[in-house]
Amino acid sequence: MRKTAIASVLAFSALTGIGTADAAASAPAPALPAPTGGHAVGRSVMHLIDSSRPDPWVADRKARELMVSVWYPARKAAGRPAPYVTPQESELIIKSVPQLKDVPPDTLARTKTYARVDAPPLRRKEGWPLVVLSPGMTLPRATMTSLAEEFASRGYLVTGIEHTYESVDTTFPDGRTVTFEAGKGGQTPELGAKVARVRAADTTFVLDRLERSAHWNRLIDETRIAMVGHSVGGQSAAHLLPVSRRIKAAVNLDGSYNPPTPAKPVEKPFMMIGNPRQEPDSGERKGSWDLFWPHVTGDRKRWLTVTGAEHMSFIDYAVLQPQLGMPGYPIDGERSIKITRAYVTAFLDLHLKGRHQPLLDGPSSGYPEVRFW
Repeated sequence: MRKTAIASVLAFSALTGIGTADAAASAPAPALPAPTGGHAVGRSVMHLIDSSRPDPWVADRKARELMVSVWYPARKAAGRPAPYVTPQESELIIKSVPQLKDVPPDTLARTKTYARVDAPPLRRKEGWPLVVLSPGMTLPRATMTSLAEEFASRGYLVTGIEHTYESVDTTFPDGRTVTFEAGKGGQTPELGAKVARVRAADTTFVLDRLERSAHWNRLIDETRIAMVGHSVGGQSAAHLLPVSRRIKAAVNLDGSYNPPTPAKPVEKPFMMIGNPRQEPDSGERKGSWDLFWPHVTGDRKRWLTVTGAEHMSFIDYAVLQPQLGMPGYPIDGERSIKITRAYVTAFLDLHLKGRHQPLLDGPSSGYPEVRFW
């Protein structure tokens, strides 16, 4: 089976004396699930510098530098496949996980994706709705690639923001690769509030740059923007939604709230999808979702959980970790990605495209793992 192929090849190497390099060369590359929409997908990468503010995490950096990926509907699948991460990033990710000590360091750089580098964009007169992606703490923007490719294939322009020093690795065009610096002192309400502020500033800056870009401005419908975040990216999306004039809807993928209350009530469309530990607590102990939910005051809100899911079930690691020989989760990774794609796309189609989505009306026999609260 594919999910154990790399680990099996490495084990065979140890038993037979074949060199690790030879074994790595014969090991299949990891692969993401293919997008299911009708459009080919292109991907471009931008290096943006915000000279109006110093970096909030490293004192000697006088400007905030960001790497941003943009996925979009393409006219055709032309050009080379977009790399998942750089070799330097792959090495740092793999080194950060002790269970992957025998996995070749460039393995994740060889991951199969479906977007093509700088493929010619498919234009439409009114532009495409925009989805901003914000990954979890320590996680690179690449970890949301399977969602980005799906959304782009279904008619969205998608921006993935690398929140520098909040990721285990960020490679810049000049070859520099920087690592994690934020939050080394542990999780506190003060840190959570700072992360939300930093990500709000990062997101606002990226939206400003897209708006001023002669290239991207023509491809975006600026009246239809949503934000989807995983983990701390999800809580950041929730905190930014009520105070942003541009973001019309948001999705939190299994992000706990720290702090547990937004600055203003959340009246815009909002959805939370999490693992079973995020279910409502009927006892005296209240989780962060229980504390946050009363502040979601609009009538276009949804609280969902997925039976068998874990924290990483909503991003690429759900399918990549088993392929690297790590244990899977109770719910199969491809199944959890399929569920996440289905419900988040339905939410986006409803609130950015105005298309009724029966899937969001209540439990579905097609997705019995999903519970509505």
